[in-house]
Amino acid sequence: MLLKQAGYLPVIFVPCSMPLFGAPARKKSCSAGLYKFFKLIMKSTAVLLCNLGSPDSFHLTDVKKYLCQFLIDERVIDIPPFFRKLLVRGIIVPFRAPKSAAKYKSIWTEQGSPLIHISRQVQSKLAFRLSLPVELCMRYGNPKPDAALQNLQNMVPNLKQLVLVPLYPHYAMSSYETAVEYVRKTLADNRYSFSLKVVPPFYNHPAYIRALAASIKPYLEDCPDHVLFSYHGVPVRHIIKSDITGNHCFTHSDCCNRASEVHKVCYRHQATVTTKLVANALSLTSDKYSISFQSRLGRDKWLQPYTSVELKMLPARGVKRLVVVCPAFVSDCLETLEEILAEGKDIFLKAGGKQFTFVPCLNQRDDWIQTLVQLVQEQL
Repeated sequence: MLLKQAGYLPVIFVPCSMPLFGAPARKKSCSAGLYKFFKLIMKSTAVLLCNLGSPDSFHLTDVKKYLCQFLIDERVIDIPPFFRKLLVRGIIVPFRAPKSAAKYKSIWTEQGSPLIHISRQVQSKLAFRLSLPVELCMRYGNPKPDAALQNLQNMVPNLKQLVLVPLYPHYAMSSYETAVEYVRKTLADNRYSFSLKVVPPFYNHPAYIRALAASIKPYLEDCPDHVLFSYHGVPVRHIIKSDITGNHCFTHSDCCNRASEVHKVCYRHQATVTTKLVANALSLTSDKYSISFQSRLGRDKWLQPYTSVELKMLPARGVKRLVVVCPAFVSDCLETLEEILAEGKDIFLKAGGKQFTFVPCLNQRDDWIQTLVQLVQEQL
C-alpha cells in the first residue's frame, strides 16, 4: 500500500506472443523487432555514475585540496562568493583539514579510499549486468566528469544518449542537485552532442526499498531494542531555500506529511518516506525506530535531531542494544565508517549502551546492482 501511495506501480511485462496495443503480433516477428530495437539502443547508449568523492590520499595536502573544492561549492555553503572563499580558505580548511586527514587515514585501505574502491566495483558489476559502457565520476576530486565523458565518447563514437545515475537516493541541493548540474555544465562546456537522461531521486523506489530492507533484516535477528536511521544532515535554510512554493517547509509541524509539490525536492520529506517504507517492509513498530541527522558543519541550525545527541540520549531511554543504518549513503565512506562506526559507537557505549551494531551501506550487494539496472532501464 505504501509503495502505491509513493507513486510506483508494478511493471507488467507482456509476452511477445500477445498482441501489443491492440495489434496482432507473431512471437517470431515481435522477438526479432525487439531485438533489433534494443540492439540499436545498446550501440548508442552509455551510463555515467556520479558519487560524492574523496581525497586522492589521506595526506594533508590532498585533504586540503579536496575540502576546498567541496566547501567552495555554492550549493554546499550558500553565501556570497567573497565571504565563502574567505570562510573556507581562511578558517574552515586550515582548522578542519588536519583532523579530517587523521580520520581519512583511519579508514584508508590498501585499495585507497573506500568510497572510490566500492564505486569502482559497482561500476564494473553494473557494466556486466547491463552490457553497456559504464563510467564513473565524482562531484569532488577524481575521477572528474570531463575525463569520464571523454572515455565514453572514445568507447562509443556514435553515442546518442547518456544515462546519468547520481548515487544519492534523496534530493538535496548540496548533493543530488550539485552533482547533476556539475555534469550538465561539463557536457555544455565540451559541447557533446549526445542527450542526457538523469535518474531521479529513488528514495521511494520499490527496488531500492527492498534492497535496503534486505540489508538491514539480518541485523534484526537478535531483536535489538531500537533501529536508528541516520541521514546526512543539511542546513535548515537549504530546505527552506528549496521550497518552490515558498510557504510549505517548516510552516507547520507535520509539513512532511502534507501533500505538496515541494516534496519532490524536499530532503527531509524524502528521508521520512524512505524510513517509513523500510520500517513497514521490516514490520517495525513506530516505537522501535527513529530518524536522526549527522555530519553537521558550523553553527547554523541543521535538521534535527542530531545523531550524536541521539546516540548519547538513547541509553537513558532504555535502549541498550542499538542498530544504526545510514540510508543516505549507498557506499561506505568517512561519514559511515569513521563518524558512525567509530565515533558514534564510542558515544553510545560511553553513554551506557551495551551493544552497537552498524549496518553496512548497500555497497556491492547484488540486489543493489539490480536496483541500478532497473533505474537505468526505466530511463531507456
